[in-house]
Amino acid sequence: MKEEFYTQGRWKNWINKIKESEFTFQEEEDPAAAIFVNAMDDVVLACLKVVARCDRDIISKEEALSTIDDIMDIVFEEHESLGEDADLMLESLKTALTAVFASCHKYVEGEFNKDATLEELVKKAIDAENDGNIDGALSSLSQLGARVLKGESLPEEAIADLPYSLVAELLDGIDAISAAQMGDDSYKEEDGSEDDSGKL
Repeated sequence: MKEEFYTQGRWKNWINKIKESEFTFQEEEDPAAAIFVNAMDDVVLACLKVVARCDRDIISKEEALSTIDDIMDIVFEEHESLGEDADLMLESLKTALTAVFASCHKYVEGEFNKDATLEELVKKAIDAENDGNIDGALSSLSQLGARVLKGESLPEEAIADLPYSLVAELLDGIDAISAAQMGDDSYKEEDGSEDDSGKL
């Protein structure tokens, strides 16, 4: 039986929390904004567990890619409006997670640019967005994300002063990968046994 790394119920729980928070954009940051960060971190950690199991040959590359796609399908399911401001925040979160899913794909497949500097990949993504090439921007950043998954550090100087843009939103997802990898890494040792099920 295929192991479940993330469920519709889990995502629905975050959606309900967001709805209950009645989030709005304010001059002072709404404390409810933390829910969006926590929701993204939860999805990112699930993806990292998939990647870790694949690295340890507990699941195959095909299973890993299929599972990442399953998680993506859950996140991108249609749902009722949560309020105008909350909907905008959730769309931004989903954009960031797009980079997470694409990075995991690139990493598992092993098909990413290992020669360009990370700063060059950021610049390529910015140039692609400026040219209206959204797929190109995502491709460059997913290669960056794969390199981060492999253990490289995000080039903070290259992303520190980016104006609000699609690239900046996508980089939020890769930044979440980086932050999760620097946190508790016990997920790397989980083998999918029953003892681990409560940690997901």
